[in-house]
Amino acid sequence: MRLAAQYRSNLKRIDALDALRGLAVLAMVLSGVIPFNGTLPPWMYHAQFPPPTHQFNPKIAGLTWVDLVFPIFIFSLGTAIPLALSRRLSQGWTNLEISLGIVKRGFLLGTFAIVLQHFRPTVINPEASSEKWQLALIGFAILFLMFVQLPRVIPKWINLAMNLIGWGAAIAILTQIQYPHNAKLPEFSLYRSDIILLVLTNIIIFTSFIWLFTRHHPQFRAGLLAVLFALMLSKSAGGWMSDLLSISPIPWLYRFEYLKYLFIAIPGTLIGDEIVSYTQINDEYIPKTWNRFRLGGIVILMVLIILNLVIGLQSRLLPQTTGISLILLILSYRLLKDPSHPLEELLYQMYQWGIYGLILGLAFEPYQGGIKKDPTTMSYFFITLAIAIFLLIILTILIDSFDQTLWFQLFIDTGKNPMIGYLAFANLLWPILELNGWTPKIEALTNTPFLGFLRGLSYTLMIALFVSLCTRLKLFWKT
Repeated sequence: MRLAAQYRSNLKRIDALDALRGLAVLAMVLSGVIPFNGTLPPWMYHAQFPPPTHQFNPKIAGLTWVDLVFPIFIFSLGTAIPLALSRRLSQGWTNLEISLGIVKRGFLLGTFAIVLQHFRPTVINPEASSEKWQLALIGFAILFLMFVQLPRVIPKWINLAMNLIGWGAAIAILTQIQYPHNAKLPEFSLYRSDIILLVLTNIIIFTSFIWLFTRHHPQFRAGLLAVLFALMLSKSAGGWMSDLLSISPIPWLYRFEYLKYLFIAIPGTLIGDEIVSYTQINDEYIPKTWNRFRLGGIVILMVLIILNLVIGLQSRLLPQTTGISLILLILSYRLLKDPSHPLEELLYQMYQWGIYGLILGLAFEPYQGGIKKDPTTMSYFFITLAIAIFLLIILTILIDSFDQTLWFQLFIDTGKNPMIGYLAFANLLWPILELNGWTPKIEALTNTPFLGFLRGLSYTLMIALFVSLCTRLKLFWKT
C-alpha cells in the first residue's frame, strides 16, 4: 500500500501509536525507579548492567524489557513523522516551510535536552541537599513555561507571554548557576545535555528530512540503511573515512554515532506511510472478514513471539529461540494473510515488515558477540524494531478492533504528552517526596526487592495520572 500522492487534511490520530509511545515513556520511568540495591533478577535491568553490582560489562549479551524501551520510543517517533508532515502538506505547506519547521523542532528539543540536564537533581549536586530539590522543582516550572501550549480557548498572546517568561527565567538562572562538584563543567555548558534527548534531536531532524525528500520513493529510504551500514563498517575500520565521519561541525549537538538509530526510525517511517494510507480511506462501509477469534489469535501469537525473544535471547538459548520464532511466524502468517478490510491490510503490511526485521535481526545475532544494547549491535536494532512492530499490531487490534481504548487511556494520554512524562519523576515527584521527608519513610516500608518494585510501579502510576491530567486539560509540551 503506497503513500498516496495527494494528502487529505482529515488524517485521523492513531490511538495505538500514542499508546505505544506512552508505554515506552512509562516503561522508561519504571526502569529508573525500581530498586537497584536489592536482588531483583537480571532481566529487570539493562543486560549489560546486571545485579548486584550494576557495573557495566560490555561482554554480556542478552535482551531485557528495559533494553526495549528506547528503541520502541525511536520507532514511535519514526512512525509519527509521516503522519505529522503529511498533515502539514495537506494544509498547503511548502517543502521550505516544512524544512524550517523541522529545524525549529530540532532546536526546541535540543534546547530542552540542555536545559533539562542543568536542572537534573543528580547533576546539580550528587549529595543530598534541600537546595538541589528546590532548584529541580524550579527547573520543572521553567520548562513548563518554556514549552507549554495552552488550550486554544486561551488567547495566543498569553501563551506567548508564558513562553517568553520561561525562556527569560532559564537564561537568567543558567547564566548564574554553578556546579562545584563537577570540575570539568563547573557552570553552564552546551556540552551538558540529556543524552537520550540529544539522540532524539538528531534522529528527528535526519529522519524528517529523509522522509520529506523521499516520500514518493520509499525504496530510497530502505536503500539508505545499506549505505548507513557501510558507513558504520568503514568508520570502525579506521582510515580516512573514519576521520571524516568523526568530524562534527556542532560537537555538542551532533555525532555520527547518534545516527545508528536510523536503523529503527527509517523503517518506522515506512510503517507510518502505511498508516497514512489507511487513515485516508473511509472504511465505514467496508465489511471486515476477520472475526474476533482470529484477531485474538493474532494478539496471542504476537505476545508469544515477543516473550520468546526476550526470554530466549536473555537466557542465550539461541537455536531454540530461533526455531520457536520461525514456527510462531509461520502460524501468525496464516492468520494475517488474505486481508480484505483496510485495517486488516494495515496489520498485514506491518506484519511483513516485522517478519523482515526479526529474521534479519536473528541472522545478525552471532555478529558482534550477540545482541547488546551497549555497545549497540545490528541484531539489537532489527530485533527491537520487530518487537516494536508486533507491539503496535497488538495495540492496534485491542484499541481499533476490540474497542478497548479505556484500558489503554493512560498510555494514550502519556503518548500525547511524552516530554512531561519523561521528566516528571526526577523534577517533580522526587523533589516533592524529598522536601517533605517522605522518601526515607516510604523506603523503610518497602525495603524488600518485591515491595521496592511495587513502590516503583506506584511512582510510575502517579506520573501516568499526572500526565493524563495535563493531557485532559490540553496542557501540551511542544518540543
